[in-house]
Amino acid sequence: MALTLAQLNAATAREALALLDGLYEHSPWIAERALAGRPFASMQQLQHALVQQVTQAPPEAQLALIRAHPELAGKAMVRRTLTPESSNEQSRAGLTDCSPEEFDRLQALNQAYKDKFGFPFILAVRGPRGTGLTRQQIIAAFERRLHHHPAFEKSECLRNIHRIAEIRLHDKFGYTPQQGHEVWDRHESLARHSEPGFRERGQLTVTYLTEAHRACAAELQQRMREAGCDEVVLDAVGNVVGRYHGSRAGMPALLTGSHYDTVRNGGRYDGRLGIFVPLACVQNLHAQGRRLPYALEIVAFAEEEGQRFKATFLASRALTGRYDPEWLAQQDAQGVTLRQAMADAGLDPAGIPGLARDPARYLGFVEVHIEQGPVLNELNLPLGVVTSINGSLRYQVEIQGVACHAGTTPMDRRADAAAAAAELLLYAEGRARQDGDSVATVGQLQVPDGSINVVPGRCRLTLDLRAPTDGQRDALAADVLGELARIAERRQVRFEIEETLRASAAPSHPAWQARWERAVHRLGLPVHRMPSGAGHDAMTLHTIMPQAMLFVRGEHAGISHNPLESTTSSDMQLAVDALQVLLLDLAAETAGEPAAPTPG
Repeated sequence: MALTLAQLNAATAREALALLDGLYEHSPWIAERALAGRPFASMQQLQHALVQQVTQAPPEAQLALIRAHPELAGKAMVRRTLTPESSNEQSRAGLTDCSPEEFDRLQALNQAYKDKFGFPFILAVRGPRGTGLTRQQIIAAFERRLHHHPAFEKSECLRNIHRIAEIRLHDKFGYTPQQGHEVWDRHESLARHSEPGFRERGQLTVTYLTEAHRACAAELQQRMREAGCDEVVLDAVGNVVGRYHGSRAGMPALLTGSHYDTVRNGGRYDGRLGIFVPLACVQNLHAQGRRLPYALEIVAFAEEEGQRFKATFLASRALTGRYDPEWLAQQDAQGVTLRQAMADAGLDPAGIPGLARDPARYLGFVEVHIEQGPVLNELNLPLGVVTSINGSLRYQVEIQGVACHAGTTPMDRRADAAAAAAELLLYAEGRARQDGDSVATVGQLQVPDGSINVVPGRCRLTLDLRAPTDGQRDALAADVLGELARIAERRQVRFEIEETLRASAAPSHPAWQARWERAVHRLGLPVHRMPSGAGHDAMTLHTIMPQAMLFVRGEHAGISHNPLESTTSSDMQLAVDALQVLLLDLAAETAGEPAAPTPG
């Protein structure tokens, strides 16, 4: 019979400890200390209390916890001396059915890992969805993590231990993050669509208006209809827009959503999480036959990443009325203009001006997004409330020197474009570090038509500069561009520079940020406030209406724009729950009623 919070809260200390037995391998002290915080109002509050006990424990106790875990497919499994929990997990991951080659590989990895780190390799083998990793995924994680720094790897082991405990806690409470699983599955389904050259290698790449992009748009339209949206349209820039009507005619709507394009060889969740989480909420409302007083409009933005054409935020800028017709003449790497790409996709640019939203008809814009950074992962927190989005500037730079013979041209007579670019890269890195919270990135660096025995005569590069305020961003840019001019003069090279993006910092609207904070608090989680270093569609909508964002923890140190980008279905469920709380509280607020009950 499933455990309940009421039962746990009412139990004696000895009984309560027995009820939580096995959460943390051979380490009952964690539950014993956490139980001192009873009563718990939610399972999430209990789980956070358990995590805090490990976080606050001395290093020796943390290492003892790691060493209390068995090796994967190790001696304890062979001898059948695993705890019931570990036995179940290793069996579900197929580790009891390894081929001789797989078993030998795991034994070699176990030994190499133990020799390097001094503790066993810990992996939540039931995976981010809770249904189990494959043996191939386990071996790949083993091989990847062998290259980590010992301090980082210790933290990674502890994070995996907390994930193991989370799944075990869910089992005890008979809890299934069903909508989280569904959101996970929708991400997996959408990730089937990828561009040629990447798809064959199992990589995800969906750039604006390609065949894969159009396939994603078609699937998103289908998903929105299935969830219960009353209207679903593909607009003039390729946005997929679903609308769930409200019960009060003429009342302003709430806008939400995120983008479905990706970087090259990117992750599954960047942007797309902000589409599927609100869609899960619509599915809830539709299944209950319930209407909010206001309409909920979900926009799957067609372009945010700036991968195929120079301009970026093309889709959300159309909604703000700031779409520049001159962008239509831009060309991709194959010489296809944006105008032609739109025509090939069956889109008519003449309809773009009509996409501009009237701010008076909207309450605001909220966006759910994977964090794309390590903060929540390091804090062991599933959700974070965004306080502001950093301002950014992007440039494309071409440095022009003199191509000449690498063997006959003395070092003091060269006009080396690549060396000038390298010097600029290092300066930008050092200058951003001076601020502490600014960042500078040279993401692309090319020597066109370069040869091994030719001093580079041309070098192309990109500059991406970001900071929490526009003033700090502009000061960084002034210093970096000033240094570029000094480098060019000293090295006797010329340069051309084009600004391709100028995005102002976008502080969250206080009232909407507070709504996210109340939603997170209502789930029994601590409220963590944080800025966003990445740009988002919300910063574009910020120019015409109030906005605020919710971040969801990423796995693997929060890595993003990378195939390892991931989050768990449990954290996805919490994002759905938090948005549902916000939607229902907003409904009660507009109707002058008490706040709605917390999900679950």
